Amino acid sequence: MFGNEDVLVCSCNYITDKEIRDVINNLLDEDCWQLIVPAKVYHAMAKRGRCCGCFPNVVDIIIQTTEDYHARRHSTESEIFDFMSRLRKFHEENRRADIERRQKGHRAA
Repeated sequence: MFGNEDVLVCSCNYITDKEIRDVINNLLDEDCWQLIVPAKVYHAMAKRGRCCGCFPNVVDIIIQTTEDYHARRHSTESEIFDFMSRLRKFHEENRRADIERRQKGHRAA
């Protein structure tokens, strides 16, 4: 994207993509099959989501980093497929809930 430069993902907390990837890899080293969500990443950095507008991008980073991690570990395709399916399903359910919440909050009375 920008060469070797870190990309700012969260401007509220000034968190870069490299910091997020490092935390994800540390979490995966502890338990490579755990479900990692943005709140867990932020908690590990002793931060909290403020506006949470970055969370969809953080989820995308989690998915990509987890895929890369398991590719390096030579996890079996079935293990990876099952895990990534569950992660994508979780992501889609939360994205749908976010959209519904936003639509309800912006309805005219």
